[in-house]
Amino acid sequence: MKPKSLMTQLCSFNGCIRLLMVQQLTINTAFYMLMPYLAVHLADGLGMAAWAVGLVLGVRNFTQQGMFLVGGTLADRFGYKPVIMAGCVLRTLGFGLLGFVDSLPALVAASAATGFAGALFNPAVRAYLAQEAGERRVEAFATFNVFYQAGMFVGPLVGLALLAADFALVCSVAAVLFLALTVIQFRMLPARRGARSAEPAGVLADWRTVIGNRPFVLFSAAMIGSYVLSFQIYLALPLQAHHAVPDGGDAVTTGLFAVSAAVTVAGQLKITAWARARWTPQRTIVYGIALMGGAFLPLLLGSGTVTADSGLTDWFTALAPLFAAVVLLALGTAVVYPFEMDTVVSLAGGRLVATYYGLYNTVSGLGITLGNLATGAVWDAAARMGHPELTWLVLAATGALCGACLGALSRSGRLAARTEPELNPVTA
Repeated sequence: MKPKSLMTQLCSFNGCIRLLMVQQLTINTAFYMLMPYLAVHLADGLGMAAWAVGLVLGVRNFTQQGMFLVGGTLADRFGYKPVIMAGCVLRTLGFGLLGFVDSLPALVAASAATGFAGALFNPAVRAYLAQEAGERRVEAFATFNVFYQAGMFVGPLVGLALLAADFALVCSVAAVLFLALTVIQFRMLPARRGARSAEPAGVLADWRTVIGNRPFVLFSAAMIGSYVLSFQIYLALPLQAHHAVPDGGDAVTTGLFAVSAAVTVAGQLKITAWARARWTPQRTIVYGIALMGGAFLPLLLGSGTVTADSGLTDWFTALAPLFAAVVLLALGTAVVYPFEMDTVVSLAGGRLVATYYGLYNTVSGLGITLGNLATGAVWDAAARMGHPELTWLVLAATGALCGACLGALSRSGRLAARTEPELNPVTA
């Protein structure tokens, strides 16, 4: 079946889904127009010590990753709309504060607010989208990822332009975008509540239900490797870019992000349609993760350093493997994402979906943190031993191990969809 164009695909969904897509584009644009430049503002603009910068940034990440389960639970308890709106209000306040306060306690509070905001609306948005899309969940999440990646691409460019005037302006515009989203959600986003257990239960009972879902827990654990791999565009690949081009590492890193976003925006719908026509969802995830692991193998072919005086061949040898890795990693992630999001809903049986997404995000977030520590340790050890290729071999092996675990789960039948209730929207 011929894949639809982005606009055709978007228009084929109902108004709620279209609003959620545009909302995610705006959320990511606002977030990424500010966050990439926050560390420099804190260190250079406010003169903060490195430990204080790390504290402010770490609080945001810890608050978001650690509170995803709480955010998902609140969404299932009180409905998706109020939790999404609460998250946007918190981001409005948090981003507004970041541009106008200079004391460490105020900055930590603002950072915590922005983190908790993400923990509120991320599980709620995905659960809302899954419910509205029904049997078209895979298509909906594929389209959603296009808007998600587009926001990640546009945001830093807008932020860089505004930064020429003032960092406070960047924060103000980001805050206004979230405030506008809140107003639009209040006026246009229908109230929806997800399906819950037949018998009323408390929060702890809900959590026990989710944690006691062994296939879901095994799937979440097996998928950690995929998140560690996808996050290397923020860690190992920029490190390699600075190693390859010491005088232009930042420019190369910007190019890597641009290429990654362009691959997803241009290819996501085609990739999803192509995979659906050939493989089962479980096999698609396995193949996609294998591709993500294989993305690091081209880096075995080149690790040289170039300068402005280097020849064209040297530049190609240094950069071609790096950009090949980014393209393959983006393709693998695009293959996996829609089917991964759909599998979470299937394993949840359509009930407590936001809570399931909350725990899934928490597990993946903790996995990323531990994976980054391990990757950094491997990078340093490989450099000391004079064998930088070890980092890429370890990452490739991570993909192979993750894919093997998911393949074993699939063959065992544990990833088969549980019985789902009717997923028609329920008015809250």
